Amino acid sequence: MAKTKVSPQAVNAQLSTRLDKFEQLFASREPRVHAFVSEENRFKRLRNEARRLANKYANPEKRPPLFGLLLGAKDIFHVDGFETRAGSHLPPRALQGKEAAAVSALKRAGALVAGKTVTTEFAYFTPGPTRNPHNPDHTPGGSSSGSAAAVAAGLVDVALGTQTIGSVIRPASFCGVVGYKPSHGRISAEGVIPLARSLDHVGIFAQNVELVHETARVLLNEYISASLAEKPSIAIPDGEYLAHASKDMLEHLDNVTERLRQTGYHVKRVRALNEFASIVQRHGRILAAEAAQTHARWYARYSHLYSPKLAELVREGLAIRAAELDDALEAARGLRHDLGSLMNIHGFQLWLAPSAVDAAPAGLARTGDPVMNLPWTQAGMPALGLPTGWNTAGLPLGTQLIAAYGQDEQLLAWGEDIEAALAESK
Repeated sequence: MAKTKVSPQAVNAQLSTRLDKFEQLFASREPRVHAFVSEENRFKRLRNEARRLANKYANPEKRPPLFGLLLGAKDIFHVDGFETRAGSHLPPRALQGKEAAAVSALKRAGALVAGKTVTTEFAYFTPGPTRNPHNPDHTPGGSSSGSAAAVAAGLVDVALGTQTIGSVIRPASFCGVVGYKPSHGRISAEGVIPLARSLDHVGIFAQNVELVHETARVLLNEYISASLAEKPSIAIPDGEYLAHASKDMLEHLDNVTERLRQTGYHVKRVRALNEFASIVQRHGRILAAEAAQTHARWYARYSHLYSPKLAELVREGLAIRAAELDDALEAARGLRHDLGSLMNIHGFQLWLAPSAVDAAPAGLARTGDPVMNLPWTQAGMPALGLPTGWNTAGLPLGTQLIAAYGQDEQLLAWGEDIEAALAESK
């Protein structure tokens, strides 16, 4: 039987209808959420780009995997045709650069850039105007504030963010969406303004693990499909680390654990992350030293345009000697080894932990504490944050799964299964 040929006009009409709905939703939700950096003629641009996409891929069989999906890009990613301000007061001409490799890859896969999303200043702690879609009096988290909020508000299908401490998994938890931080280096950070190169990870937000996984297929270097032959064994890191989580979050973790057990998963507790205070201190030293390296030239010229918080970080980093940084980086590699060894010794494949210390705190002056994400980021291990419930105030709660370094494909495959299991056990 002959296949029906779809005209470019018909494809464009489909995309145009979708953009009409997006424009209506944007008009009703964005003024309240402030997820995006402002842009003149956003929808005229998008319709022109959609028309070109429709003309190029009229044949459904030849469409790329993310055809027509709307993408938000955190405003530290360079995107052709857009200024990069990085949530800062520096002139865009000082920050310009080549389009981010991740953005280019997603464009080739058929995604349409809906716009730049709000970031905290240079992906550190000074927040922008974004609000939590579930309650505008609460933070969406940071530093990928706009990316998490845009997905949660239904304004984009997928968004790119970065995590240097907890800037993907934490805002995903606060906003009730899925967040994925890969193994360090598995997704290219080329074309992204760094904060601390040894700690920076390019991450993904979406409403479900399946779409995160489809996006990761495009972005992960040397992607190899993983098997779901058997359920993973799971461990909770017992000790000082968990003491940082609130009572409500620990009760929620117990609830998630019980739901997983009901659906056939084996979950146990393993003593881990001893001397946690030293791990936190080391992370701060690496962050400060490498942030100073990133900002030294800009700070020398534009120090008056930096927030007090970021300026303090740069000054602190400038005083750290190269040998101190080298020692801290070596110890961070040791942390990765130690966590992986525990997984091998005790025979489990995933860590299970709270995505944040609690639900999104009230107020917009701070973006929340990233301490629950810090050790996994420092170790460069892949983490997948799932929305797993709500607190009594109607704010989302999240739980993260962490796999061994390099096991991203397996984590995402297991994540789809665990997401379904948790939905089944509600």
